[in-house]
Amino acid sequence: MKRTTRRTEILLKGIAMLLIVVIAAAACWHELGTLLAAGKIDSESGMVQSIMDKTATPGVAILSARGGKTDFQTYGYADKEKRRPVTAESLFELGSTTKAFTALAVIMLQDQGDLAFTDDVSHYLPEFAPTYKGEKAKISINQLLAHTSGIPSWSIRLIPEGSGKEQLTATIHKMSSLTLDTQPGSAYQYATVNYDILAAVIEQVTGMSYQNYVTEYILKPLGMNDSYFSTGRERKPEQLTQGYRVFFGKSRAYDAPRYYGNIAAGYLVTSLNDLQHWVNAQLGNSKIPDDLQKAIKQSHEPDLRTAGHESENLFYAFGWSHDRETRVIRHSGSNPNYSSQVIIDLQRKEGVFVLANLNSTAPTLIAQNIFDQMQGQPMKTFKYDDTYILMDGVASLLVVFTVIGIAFKLIRLAGGRSTYPLEEKGIRRQKMKVCITLLIRALLLLFVLGWPFLVNYNYTMISVWMSYSVLLWMGLASLSCVLSMILAGRRWR
Repeated sequence: MKRTTRRTEILLKGIAMLLIVVIAAAACWHELGTLLAAGKIDSESGMVQSIMDKTATPGVAILSARGGKTDFQTYGYADKEKRRPVTAESLFELGSTTKAFTALAVIMLQDQGDLAFTDDVSHYLPEFAPTYKGEKAKISINQLLAHTSGIPSWSIRLIPEGSGKEQLTATIHKMSSLTLDTQPGSAYQYATVNYDILAAVIEQVTGMSYQNYVTEYILKPLGMNDSYFSTGRERKPEQLTQGYRVFFGKSRAYDAPRYYGNIAAGYLVTSLNDLQHWVNAQLGNSKIPDDLQKAIKQSHEPDLRTAGHESENLFYAFGWSHDRETRVIRHSGSNPNYSSQVIIDLQRKEGVFVLANLNSTAPTLIAQNIFDQMQGQPMKTFKYDDTYILMDGVASLLVVFTVIGIAFKLIRLAGGRSTYPLEEKGIRRQKMKVCITLLIRALLLLFVLGWPFLVNYNYTMISVWMSYSVLLWMGLASLSCVLSMILAGRRWR
């Protein structure tokens, strides 16, 4: 009788699990079909739309510069809910492509004699005193520019949230006692806060706020009159696109927290109309002040002795990744709800800049395909290498199976404790099983709650940067572990 009941219970569980999986698959059928279908590359518009669909990117803006001409292409929505389309005037956060603007400000100050690339940062910021192997380290300005300061990449999680002017000072304070990963100047490691420290140096040297200096001496001379640095108080909200993040394969509106302390590394807000002036200045196709044009040219010629060595023939300096052989410069940008990619061929004088209102690889994939097409190379289909999309997909699947497990555990708890006589040997065996179950579930619970710290993340980073499905899975998985431990405890006798 007991064996028949057990078999019936297993059969019912299997049927219920199959039904839940079928229902979940039906609910996400369109997203699954879009993700798994072959991407279209028969035309530029087909390629763009395919990548947008596969990455759940709501809106994309594309600038292409070639032969002295600039073209704009826009796709999708600046705001899905309001059905507001992306236009050439739509404003996006640039993310890390902001760094080239910050580097340009440093170059101009160096050319004016207000600072030198070899200067020790602590000369301008006495409180900035990171250590390496227990001793105070000297970090130069050019090491910050090249990401060879030794500051670890995970330091981004130390940037405090907030939009007040004091946040930049607070960020520097957080970094002051940091332990470096490597000796300054010895190795390349991308760390966004390097450029926040440069912003503090700019403020100390000029006596102006970082954003005011860059606006006055770079943005205005370039004609980028609609561009500004975001602090949460938007200048032109009617032109600003709504930012998004992915949840269960769909993009959801997301107003990310503000990090004024990271303003110089990721928070320039701009449009295609303004970016055309920036790109044309890089290509030497615009009339701008001589000092600004000189600084731009210098940003294209890094000193390989001090540049960050990313890989063979690829160097980082002045807010750009430089390909030494092809003279192609590029940079990607990621904020929690925006992303971008710029690629410029200095020799052929052509380039592309792509903006999106979701943090995904869509701008990088689209920009590379358009750039390849400019170079006479074929476009490539979508690759399943978008970290955020993959993480959302995996976490969403885990959520479905975890919910199934929780449902069965709750049913078992509601059914009460089963009682049937056991021999002494059976009791010992059951107690051993209970102990093993409790140990495994406790270790699994510790892993679920602690994995962010194993990769130098924390819960704030996850809640700001990752899909909601990751947090949902963590919560449900923790609940599942606790329920398993309760069920195991009920079998102790």
